[in-house]
Amino acid sequence: MSLRPTERNKMTEFEGVLVPLGQALTKHGYDQLTPVQKAVLAPELRDVDALVSAQTGSGKTVAFGLALGPTLLGSGDRFSKEKAPLALVVAPTRELALQVRRELEWLYERTGASIASCVGGMDMRQERRALQQGAHIVVGTPGRLRDHIERGSFDSSALKAVVLDEADEMLDLGFRDDLEYILESAPAERRTLMFSATVPRSIVSLAKRYQRDAVRISTTSDQEQHLDIEYRALTIAPNDRENAIINVLRFFEAKNALVFCATRATVNHMTSRLNNRGFSVVALSGELSQNERTHALQAMRDGRAQVCVATDVAARGIDLPNLELVIHADIPKNRESLLHRSGRTGRAGRKGVCTLIVPHNWRKRTERLLGSANVEATWAKPPSAKEIMIRDRERILEDPALSAPLSEFEQTFVEELLGKHSAEQVAAAFLRQNFAERTAPEELIDTGPVESRQQQKSRQDFKNGVWFSLSVGREQNAEARWLLPMLCRAGHITKNDIGAIRIQQTETFVELTPESVDKFMEAIGSGGKVDKTVTMKRLDTIPDVGRGGGKKPFAKKKPFNTSKPAHRGKFKPNTKGKKPYKSQFEKADTGGAAEPGSSPLKRKKKKKNKKKVKSF
Repeated sequence: MSLRPTERNKMTEFEGVLVPLGQALTKHGYDQLTPVQKAVLAPELRDVDALVSAQTGSGKTVAFGLALGPTLLGSGDRFSKEKAPLALVVAPTRELALQVRRELEWLYERTGASIASCVGGMDMRQERRALQQGAHIVVGTPGRLRDHIERGSFDSSALKAVVLDEADEMLDLGFRDDLEYILESAPAERRTLMFSATVPRSIVSLAKRYQRDAVRISTTSDQEQHLDIEYRALTIAPNDRENAIINVLRFFEAKNALVFCATRATVNHMTSRLNNRGFSVVALSGELSQNERTHALQAMRDGRAQVCVATDVAARGIDLPNLELVIHADIPKNRESLLHRSGRTGRAGRKGVCTLIVPHNWRKRTERLLGSANVEATWAKPPSAKEIMIRDRERILEDPALSAPLSEFEQTFVEELLGKHSAEQVAAAFLRQNFAERTAPEELIDTGPVESRQQQKSRQDFKNGVWFSLSVGREQNAEARWLLPMLCRAGHITKNDIGAIRIQQTETFVELTPESVDKFMEAIGSGGKVDKTVTMKRLDTIPDVGRGGGKKPFAKKKPFNTSKPAHRGKFKPNTKGKKPYKSQFEKADTGGAAEPGSSPLKRKKKKKNKKKVKSF
C-alpha cells in the first residue's frame, strides 16, 4: 500500500526524497545530502530534463538515483512487475557501470527494483536472460547496449528516463554514434538527464538535440573542488621515480592507494616492482578481462589488496571507500585527467592526499598544469628513509592496541611471558616483528632545493674545490643533465656538493666540495667506477680547459671591407659559370668538431679530396 505524500515527508528526514530511498540513505550512513543531490530534488525540476555539471566525488550517482525516484515510482513506493525496462543509465566504462549498479541496488533496495547491467566483457546470454525476466533499471556501456537493442533483446519502448553519466568522457572516447542510436531508439516523451564533470561545446550540442527545454544545473566550484584533497608535488631525479613511489607508500601507509601510470607496460612493470617489495598490489588496465578487473577492485574494497596500479581506465567513476592516497607516477596530460584521477580520493567529505611524482626537468610544465586546474600544491621532496623511520616510530607509539585493556587470558599469558623474559626483551621482539613486516624504505637521490627557479639563488663559486676527470666527453654525447644524477647516485652525494662541470671532447672535468671528497671516494671504490662504462679519477691540479670548453677558437680574420665594390680584390663575381667562392664565414659541414689551427676552407678541400679517393 502506498503512503500519502504528507506521511512520506514525516517518515524521512531528507526533504523531497521518497520514503524508501530516504530509509536506504539513513541505513547507508547518510546524515545530509551533497549540493548536487539537493539541487536535483528541487520541486521545479521534477520530471524535467536537466544538464548537470558537478565536481568528481560529489555524489552524482546517488543524485540521479534520487531524481529518478518520482519519475519511475510516481506516488507509489514499490515497483510492479514490468515487461520492459523503465530507466536506462549509460556509463563510459565497465567499472563505472558496475559501480553505478551497486549504488542503485542499495538505494532502491526497499522498492523491489530489479537492476540489470549490460557491459562489454561479460556473458551476453546472462544479460539477455536478466532483461527478459523484467529489469526495471538497466545500467550499461554504449557499445553493449547498442548490441542488445539491435538484436532485439533490449526493448527500449517503455523507457521513462535515460541518464548519461560522465557524458563528456563518452564523447571523448568516441561513443557519439552509439549514444545517438540509443537516444533515438528511446521514446520521444522520455526524461533525459545528463551528468558531466565538464560541459564542453560537444555536450551542449548533444543536449540541444536530445533534451527538451533542459534546465542547466552547475554545482562545480573551482575554489571548492579541492578542499578535501591535499596536493603534494614531489621533485625527483628522472631515474628515481620507482623508489620515490615506494617511499610515499611507506610514509602514508594508506588503507588503499591508487598509482596512476600512462601505459599498460608501465602498469605491469610497476605492479611487479611493488609486489617484489612486499606490497599487496593489484593491476587495472584495458588489457585485462572484465572478470580480472572486477576481482582487482573487489580485492581493494575488502582489504586483500592495499595498492592498485592503473591506467586512466580507473580515472573516472571508481569509488573505493578507503582510498586515502592517489599517486601520479606519470604526470597527467591535461587538467581534466589530473582532476579526475585525483578525484578518486577526497570523496563525499572524506579527506585524501594526492601526490605528483615530478622529475626535475618536468617542473615547469607541471606548474602550468596545476595552474590550469586551479590547484595549489605543496612542493617538496619525497619522504626520505629517515623520515619514514620516524613516522614508523610515531605509528607504533600511537597504536591504540598499546592502551587497550587486557583480557583475562592476555593478563595470564603476559605474566607468564614476563616470568621467562625481561620487559626489554619482549619489547625488542615486538619491534623486530613489527619492522620485519614493513617494506624497507629506499635511499633517494637529493635533487637539491625544491623552490622554483625564480626563487632559487645563484650559487657562489666553490672555494678550494677538488677536481675529478670523467672518462666521457662530447664524443659520447655527455651532458650535465644526466651526469649530475649519475654522480649523486654513485657517490652518495647531493647536487649541492657538485660545482663546475666542464665537458671536453673525450673527457669531462667535475668539481666537488672538499667536504664531500672522502665520502665520494669511499662510495666509488678503488676502481673509480660511477657507471657501467664510466670511470672517474682525482686530479692533483686544476685542469686547464681554456675558453669554450676546450675548443681552440678560429683565428680572427679581417672583416670584409664593404666600402669596396664586390668585383674588386679577392672576391669576384661568378661571371664564367664557375662556382662562387665559399666564404670562411659560412659554416662548413665537417661532420664533427673543428681541427685546431685549420680554416673552414682547408677542411672543405680535404673532405672533397677524400671523396675523390673513395670514388676512384
